[in-house]
Amino acid sequence: MKLIRILGIIVVILLIVIVAIPFFINVNQFRPTLESELTTALRRPVSVGNLKLSLWSGSVGADDLSIGDDPAFGKTPFLQAKTLSVGVELMPLITSRKVNVTAITIDQPQISLLQNPAGNWNYATLGSKSAPKPASASAPATSGSSLDLTVKLVKITNGRLTVAKTSGHSKPLILDKVNIELKDFARASVMPFSLTATLAGGGDIKLDGKVGPIHEENVELTPMNASLKVNHLDLVASGVVDPALAIAGIAEIDGTAESDGKRVTTTGTVKAEKLKLVKGGSPAARALEFDFKLHHDLLARTGALTQGTVHIGKAQASMTGTYAPHGESFAVKGNLNGDAMAVQELEAMLPALNIVLPAGSSLQGGTALAKVNVEGPLDNLVSSGTLGLNNVKLAGFDLGKRMAMIESLAGIKGNPTTEIQVLSAIVKNSNDGTTIEELKLIAPEIGELTGSGTVTPARALDFKMRVSLKNGVLPAVLGARSQSGIPFFVRGTAQDPKFEPDLKGMATGELKDLKGGAVKAATGMLDQLLNKKKN
Repeated sequence: MKLIRILGIIVVILLIVIVAIPFFINVNQFRPTLESELTTALRRPVSVGNLKLSLWSGSVGADDLSIGDDPAFGKTPFLQAKTLSVGVELMPLITSRKVNVTAITIDQPQISLLQNPAGNWNYATLGSKSAPKPASASAPATSGSSLDLTVKLVKITNGRLTVAKTSGHSKPLILDKVNIELKDFARASVMPFSLTATLAGGGDIKLDGKVGPIHEENVELTPMNASLKVNHLDLVASGVVDPALAIAGIAEIDGTAESDGKRVTTTGTVKAEKLKLVKGGSPAARALEFDFKLHHDLLARTGALTQGTVHIGKAQASMTGTYAPHGESFAVKGNLNGDAMAVQELEAMLPALNIVLPAGSSLQGGTALAKVNVEGPLDNLVSSGTLGLNNVKLAGFDLGKRMAMIESLAGIKGNPTTEIQVLSAIVKNSNDGTTIEELKLIAPEIGELTGSGTVTPARALDFKMRVSLKNGVLPAVLGARSQSGIPFFVRGTAQDPKFEPDLKGMATGELKDLKGGAVKAATGMLDQLLNKKKN
């Protein structure tokens, strides 16, 4: 019993000592030194609030933390946090008043990442030797030129990260519930890290890998190797894509990134749903997948897509290209090549490109080819190249019936489904609309249609065409040459095209070859058609 009583007295005494120690150790005496050391190490003004010692957790806490920004980016703090907890070794602190840091936890910080028009980031000079050394507000700065602190664990919990351009011309990217862990922190070491966050507009991001050693002049040039997963990324709502570009959709990303300090190589897969690619487009009905390998030069801010494969169902096309800075955005050059692609797989992507079929129609069977070059700034891309279809049926569209006015001249028979043996064209598309040259369509039941024209962003059509009928048969009364064909216009809209005869073209082109009674007969027929049209 006496032994138990003695042990109880010892425990009580120890508890009293533990509770009393914080009253004898004024941790706030370390605050000027802490601020000065951090200011010198980070090359940014650092201030901390009132310090508190917790023996139970072996940590020193601060009510507030503020880290200043690079002066070139303004006076708004780079980081602000409500609380800061610093894990310390207790015995050196108690016996010799020495602070040995074991862990740093920053809770609910607001972090601002800014990029100027030249492409420089405000975090790049954090801790840099070349950055000007600010003086601490609380104590003179100590000697030292770089961050030499070593910490077993650095944590950021429940933070908010804002990524924006200093010009303010685009919507910032905001990450909420940011949690970061960096283990075995030391400037000259390779350090494991992880990051998780949620995205504005829904979705989440996860990043795992290793980083270091930290570059002494520019943090952005620090080597890194990491894996990245992003789920349900709303391209517009998140701020990843400027709404002015008219690109939208929901994306998933699974890839890896490796940086040697000069160049970043990224490989992976992007899956996009409800994708829109041009102004006036509407969401695609099926997903697009893109496998890629991309090289990015950190200093020049240029890049090259060396491998790219687009998958739309079983349809597949290859893509390569380059990009370079263009003002606050980028200019790109690219090539898309696809051959023998299943047309029905591609049909669901047409709305994303602001391409619509006549109302009530659909594509069946056949293959498509595309050889397209893309060039220009992101907000005004110009694409040009060759497009084609082979052995395709346009179900629900009666081309013969639509050409009824020409049918009265040529005897074209209608069919609820238009068969397209061959369709080829040279196409150029920009924000101003689409120009189509050397259009050639072979419809077995009708003949060969050729011509050129334009499609406005509102899908209005203006085409001048000519049809050479099947078997070269033309109305004998016209006495016309079958080789020249019959001219006509296509107007209206892509949803509701209107076929109109080019009567002036007929008169000046075909009737000049008629003789005698044929002229009178043809003139009478044209008068009858004109009166019919007038009525």
